[in-house]
Amino acid sequence: MSAVISSLAQLDPNGTYSYADYLTWQFTELVELLRGKIMRRMSAPTDQHQAVVGELYLAIGNHVRRQPCQVRVAPYDVRLAKKGTTSDQAIHTVVQPDVCVICDPGKIEKRGCLGAPDLVIEVTSPGTAVRDWKSKYDLYEESGVLEYWVVSPTDQTITAFVLAPDTARYCLVGEFAGPGPVPCATLPGLALDWGNIFEEDAR
Repeated sequence: MSAVISSLAQLDPNGTYSYADYLTWQFTELVELLRGKIMRRMSAPTDQHQAVVGELYLAIGNHVRRQPCQVRVAPYDVRLAKKGTTSDQAIHTVVQPDVCVICDPGKIEKRGCLGAPDLVIEVTSPGTAVRDWKSKYDLYEESGVLEYWVVSPTDQTITAFVLAPDTARYCLVGEFAGPGPVPCATLPGLALDWGNIFEEDAR
Protein backbone atom coordinates (compact mmCIF):
# COMPACT_ATOMS: atom_id res chain seq x y z
CA MET A 1 0.00 0.00 0.00
CA SER A 2 1.43 3.39 -1.01
CA ALA A 3 2.18 6.03 1.59
CA VAL A 4 -0.42 8.72 2.24
CA ILE A 5 0.66 12.02 0.67
CA SER A 6 -0.22 14.64 3.27
CA SER A 7 2.46 17.19 2.44
CA LEU A 8 3.68 18.73 -0.79
CA ALA A 9 7.22 18.05 0.45
CA GLN A 10 6.61 14.31 0.00
CA LEU A 11 6.35 14.72 -3.78
CA ASP A 12 9.25 14.78 -6.22
CA PRO A 13 9.27 18.29 -7.77
CA ASN A 14 10.81 16.75 -10.91
CA GLY A 15 8.37 13.86 -11.05
CA THR A 16 5.50 13.41 -13.51
CA TYR A 17 2.01 12.97 -12.09
CA SER A 18 -1.48 12.25 -13.35
CA TYR A 19 -4.93 13.36 -12.28
CA ALA A 20 -5.27 9.96 -10.57
CA ASP A 21 -2.28 10.86 -8.39
CA TYR A 22 -3.65 14.35 -7.81
CA LEU A 23 -6.90 12.93 -6.41
CA THR A 24 -5.05 10.99 -3.70
CA TRP A 25 -3.12 13.94 -2.28
CA GLN A 26 -4.37 14.98 1.13
CA PHE A 27 -2.66 18.34 1.69
CA THR A 28 -4.56 21.61 1.60
CA GLU A 29 -2.13 23.64 -0.53
CA LEU A 30 -3.51 24.43 -3.96
CA VAL A 31 -1.44 23.07 -6.83
CA GLU A 32 -1.91 22.59 -10.55
CA LEU A 33 -0.50 20.01 -12.95
CA LEU A 34 0.90 21.29 -16.22
CA ARG A 35 1.76 18.34 -18.46
CA GLY A 36 2.37 16.23 -15.38
CA LYS A 37 4.58 18.74 -13.57
CA ILE A 38 3.54 20.26 -10.25
CA MET A 39 2.92 23.98 -10.28
CA ARG A 40 2.30 25.52 -6.87
CA ARG A 41 0.92 28.94 -6.01
CA MET A 42 3.85 31.03 -4.84
CA SER A 43 1.79 32.98 -2.28
CA ALA A 44 -1.79 33.76 -1.34
CA PRO A 45 -3.60 36.09 -3.77
CA THR A 46 -3.51 39.76 -2.86
CA ASP A 47 -6.65 41.69 -1.99
CA GLN A 48 -6.26 43.57 -5.29
CA HIS A 49 -6.17 40.27 -7.19
CA GLN A 50 -9.27 38.96 -5.42
CA ALA A 51 -11.19 42.21 -5.97
CA VAL A 52 -10.60 41.98 -9.73
CA VAL A 53 -11.55 38.29 -9.81
CA GLY A 54 -14.72 39.12 -7.88
CA GLU A 55 -15.74 41.91 -10.27
CA LEU A 56 -15.21 39.67 -13.31
CA TYR A 57 -17.11 36.77 -11.77
CA LEU A 58 -20.01 39.00 -10.72
CA ALA A 59 -20.34 40.67 -14.13
CA ILE A 60 -20.12 37.43 -16.10
CA GLY A 61 -22.31 35.52 -13.64
CA ASN A 62 -25.10 38.08 -13.90
CA HIS A 63 -24.88 37.95 -17.70
CA VAL A 64 -25.04 34.14 -18.08
CA ARG A 65 -27.80 33.62 -15.52
CA ARG A 66 -30.44 31.30 -17.03
CA GLN A 67 -28.24 30.76 -20.11
CA PRO A 68 -26.45 27.58 -21.25
CA CYS A 69 -22.99 29.03 -20.51
CA GLN A 70 -21.75 28.68 -16.93
CA VAL A 71 -19.08 30.67 -15.09
CA ARG A 72 -16.75 29.16 -12.51
CA VAL A 73 -14.11 30.69 -10.25
CA ALA A 74 -11.01 29.17 -8.63
CA PRO A 75 -10.50 26.88 -6.89
CA TYR A 76 -12.12 24.75 -9.61
CA ASP A 77 -10.43 21.85 -11.38
CA VAL A 78 -10.26 22.05 -15.17
CA ARG A 79 -8.88 18.84 -16.67
CA LEU A 80 -7.30 19.26 -20.09
CA ALA A 81 -6.88 15.85 -21.66
CA LYS A 82 -5.24 14.85 -24.90
CA LYS A 83 -7.67 13.86 -27.61
CA GLY A 84 -9.23 10.45 -27.00
CA THR A 85 -7.98 10.19 -23.40
CA THR A 86 -10.38 10.76 -20.53
CA SER A 87 -9.23 8.31 -17.84
CA ASP A 88 -7.81 9.79 -14.64
CA GLN A 89 -4.49 7.99 -15.24
CA ALA A 90 -4.16 9.46 -18.75
CA ILE A 91 -4.82 13.09 -17.78
CA HIS A 92 -1.69 15.02 -16.83
CA THR A 93 -2.97 18.58 -16.84
CA VAL A 94 -5.25 20.00 -14.15
CA VAL A 95 -5.46 23.78 -13.88
CA GLN A 96 -7.47 26.18 -11.76
CA PRO A 97 -8.18 29.29 -13.83
CA ASP A 98 -9.16 32.36 -11.85
CA VAL A 99 -12.35 32.59 -13.93
CA CYS A 100 -13.63 30.36 -16.73
CA VAL A 101 -16.76 30.15 -18.86
CA ILE A 102 -18.03 26.78 -20.08
CA CYS A 103 -20.76 26.75 -22.72
CA ASP A 104 -20.96 22.98 -23.25
CA PRO A 105 -22.86 21.56 -20.24
CA GLY A 106 -21.55 18.11 -21.11
CA LYS A 107 -18.09 19.20 -19.94
CA ILE A 108 -19.29 20.07 -16.42
CA GLU A 109 -19.01 17.19 -13.97
CA LYS A 110 -19.13 16.74 -10.23
CA ARG A 111 -15.32 16.98 -10.07
CA GLY A 112 -15.06 20.08 -12.25
CA CYS A 113 -14.67 20.63 -15.99
CA LEU A 114 -13.44 17.91 -18.34
CA GLY A 115 -12.30 19.60 -21.52
CA ALA A 116 -11.42 23.08 -22.66
CA PRO A 117 -13.57 25.98 -21.40
CA ASP A 118 -14.71 28.50 -23.98
CA LEU A 119 -13.15 31.42 -22.09
CA VAL A 120 -10.36 31.40 -19.53
CA ILE A 121 -9.32 34.48 -17.55
CA GLU A 122 -6.11 34.50 -15.55
CA VAL A 123 -5.55 37.44 -13.19
CA THR A 124 -1.82 37.85 -12.74
CA SER A 125 0.13 38.29 -9.54
CA PRO A 126 3.91 38.72 -9.15
CA GLY A 127 4.37 34.99 -8.65
CA THR A 128 2.26 33.87 -11.63
CA ALA A 129 2.76 36.46 -14.36
CA VAL A 130 5.39 34.51 -16.33
CA ARG A 131 3.34 31.33 -16.07
CA ASP A 132 0.15 33.07 -17.21
CA TRP A 133 1.85 34.76 -20.18
CA LYS A 134 3.86 31.76 -21.39
CA SER A 135 3.13 28.30 -19.94
CA LYS A 136 -0.62 28.74 -19.65
CA TYR A 137 -0.87 30.72 -22.89
CA ASP A 138 0.74 27.80 -24.74
CA LEU A 139 -1.32 25.24 -22.85
CA TYR A 140 -4.68 26.93 -23.45
CA GLU A 141 -3.88 27.48 -27.12
CA GLU A 142 -2.89 23.83 -27.56
CA SER A 143 -5.97 22.61 -25.66
CA GLY A 144 -8.42 24.62 -27.77
CA VAL A 145 -9.57 27.25 -25.27
CA LEU A 146 -11.35 29.61 -27.66
CA GLU A 147 -10.66 32.84 -25.80
CA TYR A 148 -7.97 33.71 -23.27
CA TRP A 149 -7.64 36.89 -21.21
CA VAL A 150 -4.65 37.96 -19.13
CA VAL A 151 -5.66 40.58 -16.60
CA SER A 152 -3.07 42.59 -14.68
CA PRO A 153 -4.38 44.34 -11.54
CA THR A 154 -1.05 46.14 -11.12
CA ASP A 155 -1.06 47.66 -14.61
CA GLN A 156 -4.87 47.75 -14.80
CA THR A 157 -4.82 46.08 -18.21
CA ILE A 158 -6.86 43.38 -19.92
CA THR A 159 -5.25 41.60 -22.87
CA ALA A 160 -7.56 39.38 -24.93
CA PHE A 161 -6.67 36.59 -27.36
CA VAL A 162 -9.01 34.56 -29.58
CA LEU A 163 -8.18 31.23 -31.22
CA ALA A 164 -8.10 31.61 -35.00
CA PRO A 165 -10.07 28.74 -36.59
CA ASP A 166 -7.77 28.43 -39.60
CA THR A 167 -4.49 28.21 -37.67
CA ALA A 168 -5.61 27.09 -34.18
CA ARG A 169 -3.27 29.80 -32.85
CA TYR A 170 -4.11 32.77 -30.67
CA CYS A 171 -4.58 36.18 -32.23
CA LEU A 172 -4.42 39.35 -30.15
CA VAL A 173 -7.83 41.01 -30.41
CA GLY A 174 -7.56 43.76 -27.82
CA GLU A 175 -5.53 45.47 -25.12
CA PHE A 176 -7.62 47.54 -22.73
CA ALA A 177 -5.91 49.97 -20.39
CA GLY A 178 -8.45 52.72 -19.78
CA PRO A 179 -12.15 53.48 -19.35
CA GLY A 180 -14.44 51.97 -21.95
CA PRO A 181 -16.14 48.75 -23.03
CA VAL A 182 -14.27 45.44 -23.07
CA PRO A 183 -15.79 43.17 -25.76
CA CYS A 184 -15.95 39.41 -25.27
CA ALA A 185 -16.05 37.05 -28.25
CA THR A 186 -17.46 34.19 -26.17
CA LEU A 187 -20.26 36.33 -24.72
CA PRO A 188 -20.94 39.05 -27.32
CA GLY A 189 -23.81 40.52 -25.30
CA LEU A 190 -21.71 40.97 -22.16
CA ALA A 191 -21.65 44.64 -21.15
CA LEU A 192 -18.25 44.69 -19.47
CA ASP A 193 -16.53 47.98 -18.74
CA TRP A 194 -12.88 48.48 -17.79
CA GLY A 195 -13.87 50.97 -15.09
CA ASN A 196 -16.05 48.43 -13.30
CA ILE A 197 -13.31 45.78 -13.25
CA PHE A 198 -10.79 48.11 -11.66
CA GLU A 199 -13.19 50.29 -9.69
CA GLU A 200 -11.72 49.23 -6.33
CA ASP A 201 -8.40 50.78 -7.38
CA ALA A 202 -10.02 53.81 -8.96
CA ARG A 203 -11.51 55.03 -5.68
